[in-house]
Amino acid sequence: MGEKKVSLPAKLINGGVAGLVGVTCVFPIDLAKTRLQNQQGIQVYKGMLDCLAKTVRSEGYFGCYRGAAVNLTLVTPEKAIKLAANDVFRQKLSKDGKLPLWGEVLAGCGAGTCQVVVTTPMEMLKIQLQDAGRLAAQRPMAAPAQAAAPGPAPSLVGPSSQAQSTPPPRPSATGITMELLKTRGLAGLYRGVGATLMRDVPFSMIYFPLFANLNALGRESASGQADVQARAPFWQSFVAGCSAGSVAAVAVTPLDVIKTRLQTLQKGAGEDTYRGILDCTTRIMRREGPSAFLKGATCRALVIAPLFGIAQGVYFLGVGETVLGLLG
Repeated sequence: MGEKKVSLPAKLINGGVAGLVGVTCVFPIDLAKTRLQNQQGIQVYKGMLDCLAKTVRSEGYFGCYRGAAVNLTLVTPEKAIKLAANDVFRQKLSKDGKLPLWGEVLAGCGAGTCQVVVTTPMEMLKIQLQDAGRLAAQRPMAAPAQAAAPGPAPSLVGPSSQAQSTPPPRPSATGITMELLKTRGLAGLYRGVGATLMRDVPFSMIYFPLFANLNALGRESASGQADVQARAPFWQSFVAGCSAGSVAAVAVTPLDVIKTRLQTLQKGAGEDTYRGILDCTTRIMRREGPSAFLKGATCRALVIAPLFGIAQGVYFLGVGETVLGLLG
C-alpha cells in the first residue's frame, strides 16, 4: 500500500496482521452498524451508542463480539486475496514502472471482484450472528401488545414467565453453515454475492487511488515532479488510510444497506423479505424513504477508517518483513 517495495509474502502477512488487529478493535461498532441497518419496524436502538449500551446490558461485554470469530478466521485469506489481486493487476497495468489513474481504478476493481470469494460467506455468517441479539430484543417489546389482546388474563406465575426465562438458543457459525449447506447447498453461503460485488468493487475503486494520491501529497522532487521513491512519514500514511477508507465507506453505504438486508435470513415482526437487489431497493425507498440507505453510515466510517489506518501502520512498521526475516 505504501511506496516502498514489499514482497508478496510480506504483503500477505501485513494484510493478515492488520485485519486481525483491526477487526478486534472495531468489531463492536460493526455489530452496531448491522443491527441499525436491519431495523425496519420496531426501533430497538436509537443510535450507535444506544445499541452498544443495550447490547452490553442484555448480552454482556462479549455480546459485542458476536460473529467476531468468523471474521477473525476469514479476514486473513480475504486480505491475502485482495492484496495479491491488487498487486498482480497493478503490475499488469503498469508501463515503465508508472501506473496511470485509470490503471489504479481498474486494479482496485479487480481486487474488489476477487475478494468476494471469501467476503460473501464471511459476511453472510457474521450478519446472522450479529443480528440475533436485535431479534431477541424485539420479543419483550411485543409483550404489552399481547397483554392488551382480548382473552383470558395471563397467569403471573405460569408459562409466560417460563417462556421469558428460556430464550431460544443462540445460533452458531457452524450450525448456520451446516443448515445452509443442507437446505440450499453452496449457493446458500453466497446469498447476496451480487450486492457484495456492488459494494466491494466501487469501494476498492475509490479507496486505492484516493489513498495513493493522498499519500503522495507534498512529496515532490526539485524538478517539481512527484517523487514516487520517497517514503511518506507514518502520520501521513495513517491519515491517508483513515481518510480514504472513511470516504469510500460512506460513499458505498447505500449498497452496504442493501447487501445487509439481502443477507439477513431471520426477520423480525413486520419486517420485509426481499427477492433481489431491485426489489430490496424499491421496498426500502417506498417504506422507509431515502434516509434508510444511510443507516449505519457513521458506524461504517468509524469501522473502516481505523481498519485502513491500522493497515498502513502495519505496513509502515514492516511487520511482514520482520517476520520473514526471523523465519529466514
